[in-house]
Amino acid sequence: MDSTRTTRPSAGLVLVWALTRLVLLLFVLKVFVFPGPDVTSDVSGIYRGWYEVLRTGTFPLEDVTWQYPPAAALAILSPALLFFLDYAQAFFVLAFLADLAVLALLLWAGQRPGRSSRGAWTWVVGVPLLGPTVYARYDVMVTAVAVAALLAGVGRPRLMGALTGFAAMLKVWPVLLLVGAVRRRAWAAAAVTAGVLAALFPLLMPGAFAFLTFQRDRGTEVESLGGLVFHVARQFGWDGEVLLNYGSVEFLGPYVDVVSAAALALTGMAFGWLVLWRLLASRFLPHTLAEAAFVAVLLFTTTSRVISPQYMVWLVGLAAVCLCFSRTTMLLPARLVLVASFVTVLEFPVWFSHVVASDPLGVTLLFVRNGLLVLASVTAARALWRSTVPRAGAGTPLPGRPARTEDPVSP
Repeated sequence: MDSTRTTRPSAGLVLVWALTRLVLLLFVLKVFVFPGPDVTSDVSGIYRGWYEVLRTGTFPLEDVTWQYPPAAALAILSPALLFFLDYAQAFFVLAFLADLAVLALLLWAGQRPGRSSRGAWTWVVGVPLLGPTVYARYDVMVTAVAVAALLAGVGRPRLMGALTGFAAMLKVWPVLLLVGAVRRRAWAAAAVTAGVLAALFPLLMPGAFAFLTFQRDRGTEVESLGGLVFHVARQFGWDGEVLLNYGSVEFLGPYVDVVSAAALALTGMAFGWLVLWRLLASRFLPHTLAEAAFVAVLLFTTTSRVISPQYMVWLVGLAAVCLCFSRTTMLLPARLVLVASFVTVLEFPVWFSHVVASDPLGVTLLFVRNGLLVLASVTAARALWRSTVPRAGAGTPLPGRPARTEDPVSP
């Protein structure tokens, strides 16, 4: 009987995954046309251009849209593995396989004691809510590595650290997975892995860290929280512009630098809160590592100068890991992220022209999506704090000394 109960929901889950992913593939392969601008143009145009440059043994030094750590070259070059397909088709297939890998990891994790299939369902439902953009960016590949790292974190800190270090060299955000790590071995393995890659790439390919300058010079993107200031300001005669700049559609004009600085200040405050939480937290349960990572990435995404649609893939993946644990406190924030994902596909690509025009529909969509992210950030941070930081006089362990976990962490 137990076997039947676990098999049936898994079979239904896999069926839903297969059907929804088939639809995504049909959209990126242009069998069906998804409304709005063509989301696959980044792969066929920008990624393919980078691929041609990277094949020569150097990074795209003259292209300011290259804003990624050096290991990102591996993701861009990976379609060469499927040499029998053209570049775009090979990339979409690899994105599909990364999606499948996440599903397999979450299904495996959900079958262990104290775990739940809610995590796998979150991934199955969340990805199609974002539309074909998921398969047209390499973020799903990074998310697969991040999910593997978090699931390894409870029992294999060295493996978790190595995967985190590698993921951070693919795209910087996975370094935040270490926020809740209590084992020094995880931090050490991450540092060694990232250090080796950081030393190796400049020796093999010039320009490995040119991305730091390009990333620094970005402005306020139209979909960001700060961008709402200018969407409203345009209704009252603000005379700035909306242009494609540094690879994204950004506001350019008066006071943009002020709003960008405010966004950086908010990110700094989020970092300060995370440091304070880490100093005061003393109750680390098996799900704390994933929850801390989810909160950290959620805070940094919400306060960023740029909130590209593909960033939501990170949040869906981390929310799914949290919900693999039966006793997670992140159920409400995860649901808010799923709703925000659906609103995201409406603002990009479906009605992106309205966003660019700052008309009532575009502004409303952004207020709803970004409002959901703010609400998710606040509720997730509050839940993490309440579950890990002792109240005054509660007789809990001293700050910085983790309590015993309910599921002992193996060496």
